Amino acid sequence: MEFGFTIAAYVVAAVLFILSLGGLSGQESAKRAVWYGIVGMGLAVAATLIGPGSGLWWLSVPLILGGGVIGYQLASKVEMTQMPELVAGMHALVGLAAVFVGFNAHFEIGNAAEAVAMGGDAVKELGSFGKLIAKKTPVEINILLVELSLGVWIGAVTFTGSVIAYGKLSGKVTSAAQKLPGGHMLNAGAAGLSLLCLIWYLNSGGIFPLLILTLAALFIGYHLIMGIGGADMPVVVSMLNSYSGWAAAAIGFSLGNDLLIVVGALVGSSGAILSYIMCKAMNRSFVSVILGGFGGTTGPAMEVEGEQIAIDADGVAQALDEADSVIIIPGYGMAVAQAQQNVAELTRRLRAKGKNVRFAIHPVAGRLPGHMNVLLAEAKVPYDIVMEMDEINDDFPDTDVAIVIGSNDIVNPAAQEDPNSPIAGMPVLECWKAKQVFVSKRGQGTGYSGIENPLFYKENTRMFYGDAKASLDTLLTKIT
Repeated sequence: MEFGFTIAAYVVAAVLFILSLGGLSGQESAKRAVWYGIVGMGLAVAATLIGPGSGLWWLSVPLILGGGVIGYQLASKVEMTQMPELVAGMHALVGLAAVFVGFNAHFEIGNAAEAVAMGGDAVKELGSFGKLIAKKTPVEINILLVELSLGVWIGAVTFTGSVIAYGKLSGKVTSAAQKLPGGHMLNAGAAGLSLLCLIWYLNSGGIFPLLILTLAALFIGYHLIMGIGGADMPVVVSMLNSYSGWAAAAIGFSLGNDLLIVVGALVGSSGAILSYIMCKAMNRSFVSVILGGFGGTTGPAMEVEGEQIAIDADGVAQALDEADSVIIIPGYGMAVAQAQQNVAELTRRLRAKGKNVRFAIHPVAGRLPGHMNVLLAEAKVPYDIVMEMDEINDDFPDTDVAIVIGSNDIVNPAAQEDPNSPIAGMPVLECWKAKQVFVSKRGQGTGYSGIENPLFYKENTRMFYGDAKASLDTLLTKIT
């Protein structure tokens, strides 16, 4: 069978990708799962280079090597705090690739039509993709036009959406939810225009409707993500991951590449499932996430009364010495301060004293799903004391000390107490029910979403001000 090796390699690569996704669901198997993915991708690239459409090695090999070097440099230098931004950037590249492939397919369709009309040896001079198109019937060509249009549309939405997500995560774009005058009507209008352009394109085959469709999709991606508040950005990253998967699947249909279809479907469906799970965890509507209609307020926020009372390392150390049970709640501030090793050392010392120390992880802690789990695993914190919100939330009333390190929105009582809060209804870690709460925080400012936190003003809360790493360094000198 022609290109039998390529087909077999694609099957093996697809199995490795499935094993990789399955292994990433657990911390113990994640490292092995990453290697499954690496081997699968290497096999897929090698099979593609020698399979259908092979050629242009003088261009393909330098591009692959150059991309590999750039990727290695980025991954080696990026901090864990920047991982959400890196992921958003990767999604943008996938979306942009889908747009380019779609336009390339459009031009190849035109070239194939001209070659068929000319007859003779003109078809033989086409590339492998062009020859494949030349054999298609008019119905199959129309199907291909639909596939490439979807690839371009989804890719363009993913590209601008991911660029805005990167900007919000990196602080280069405001984290507040912002919409242009007209709000959802603009999105609906752009979607309607895209549909009209698709019909126009199918009937004319011209590039002009495809260009308008692309511009409309670029606007939708921009406006959707700009309309989402910072508190919900972890869901956005997961959602864009799904979009990039469907864009890759659309590319696969356009190119007739079975592996791209399978991988795109895996990424798209897993991203959608993760987005749904996170929406349930945040009490958000999945449909409203897709439409960019969440993250804003519905009225004036509740006034917070009282004052924030500070405490020093001696006071925290004394409370920990007297406590029997401790729950630590890590957040993005811990990642920024790179304090995970200090937190792990504090945990080891407290456990050595016979104290029950556990970690409470909110599903959207940090700015990427699983962000805190990765940091704690890196610091060698035992897996069995890292608990999810549903497992540990009921234990706070029986806990002596809760330590909040760099968290804000996920421990905000306003989610339960203020119906006008942007995070109203979102399940949060109810740490204020512990006997004492210590909050490690740089200053008195609000968190990433810009929401005031009543937790900081409660009678049983004390603020342990300062950089988390420096504060824990001082605290560790008091606990031996």
